[in-house]
Amino acid sequence: MNRYPRDMQGYGRNAPNANWPGGAHVAVQFVLNYEEGGENNILHGDAASEAFLVDVLGAAPWPGQRHANVESMYEYGARAGFWRLHRMFTEAALPVTIYGVATALMRAPAQLAAMQDAGWEIASHGYKWVQHKDMSLDEERSQIAEAVRLHTLATGSRPLGWYTGRSSLNTVDLVADYGGFAYISDTYDDDLPYWKVIHGHPQLIIPYSLSTNDMRFVTGPGFDNGEEYFQFLKDTFNCLYAEGQAGSPKMMSLGLHCRLVGQPGRFQGLKKFVDYIKTFDKVWVPTRLDIARHWMQEHPYTAPKVTPSLLPKDEFVTRYGSIFEHSHWIAERAWESELAPANDTAIGLHFALRTQFRMATPEERLAVLRAHPDLAGKLAAAQRLTADSTAEQASAGLDALTDAEREKFTALNNAYTQKFGFPFIVAVRDHDKASILANFEKRLANSAQDEFDTACAQVERIALLRLKAILP
Repeated sequence: MNRYPRDMQGYGRNAPNANWPGGAHVAVQFVLNYEEGGENNILHGDAASEAFLVDVLGAAPWPGQRHANVESMYEYGARAGFWRLHRMFTEAALPVTIYGVATALMRAPAQLAAMQDAGWEIASHGYKWVQHKDMSLDEERSQIAEAVRLHTLATGSRPLGWYTGRSSLNTVDLVADYGGFAYISDTYDDDLPYWKVIHGHPQLIIPYSLSTNDMRFVTGPGFDNGEEYFQFLKDTFNCLYAEGQAGSPKMMSLGLHCRLVGQPGRFQGLKKFVDYIKTFDKVWVPTRLDIARHWMQEHPYTAPKVTPSLLPKDEFVTRYGSIFEHSHWIAERAWESELAPANDTAIGLHFALRTQFRMATPEERLAVLRAHPDLAGKLAAAQRLTADSTAEQASAGLDALTDAEREKFTALNNAYTQKFGFPFIVAVRDHDKASILANFEKRLANSAQDEFDTACAQVERIALLRLKAILP
């Protein structure tokens, strides 16, 4: 069974209304990453110096050596940048979520006290500010546990939010398995929170953003100065605010770093943005934990009635084998092909089934056409149609024909079948008796190939309508 694990579907065109407090059009959430003292350093037992997110052009790890310039840049974040940001946010009375690296918090008693005095949320940013992609499952699992232990020692309570940042493919699952987290943020895939089922248990995901992250001051393409940064934040806010006014409120995440936006010239861009959003009403500025609690209340997890891509073969074929009339082989082939979360809706599953129908040989597709009953024919009179066909024909009133109408349908059925070799097929839910008869007479004039193509298209349309009746 080939199952594609990535979710390319999401909320689709039907995103839920976030219903932010006070009818806010947008939730603007500030994250301050506190990593200073938790970065790669041989003093911390690491193999090399840090080289990530610093103002050293072309920085590279130095194996077995300390890097004085990089270390001092991280120290700037703790010594100066943090306090500049702390003053601004406390004076503006805006809440902040700290992504705190556990080992960094253990080396920052004054900064930690200031965070707690301000009432900021302190979420976990992992044990150390290091790369996780090459860690074994056991090593990463151990680091998650140690991060929670140290975080609890430092702050007095365990973290309820998690963001690794330099994560592996296993990070989200491992953190969810550890348990007890109100949210995990190691994704960048949406403008709204969402629920993800991990090993049978629902976990709230609150996506983060790197497009609005101040890391782009030291990565390319990025921001050259505070004014460019401000303009990008302003444009992002304006777009999301307008969508909220139109009835689709979203979330804007800003990721900050003490050693980056804490620099004076960059800081001015952030300050301008804070001043800008304060001129608007209906803007909610929460912590990420506030967002999590709101989402749990307004949009609690609801298990789907069925998830097609996760069904065993027998159940999948039982449920969807009749979508294409008497052609279970289409469902069997679809199950054996690549299925993913994108195939768990009516449109998505229709695409998977339709693809198998289109890939079939002309003879196989002809057999599907011949599996369909005549409209208002002998099978209908004998009540031997499938449940779907019975309901569809009844929807157009074909179960209540006058004698004259029945004779006309019989004559058209005979003429059509004699000419093309398969029954006349039309998505009757799109029609009434009059338009069905008009289509019948019009299509009798088609060439054999044109009518084969038309009938196949109608078979696909019938399948879509059947799926829309049972799936989102």
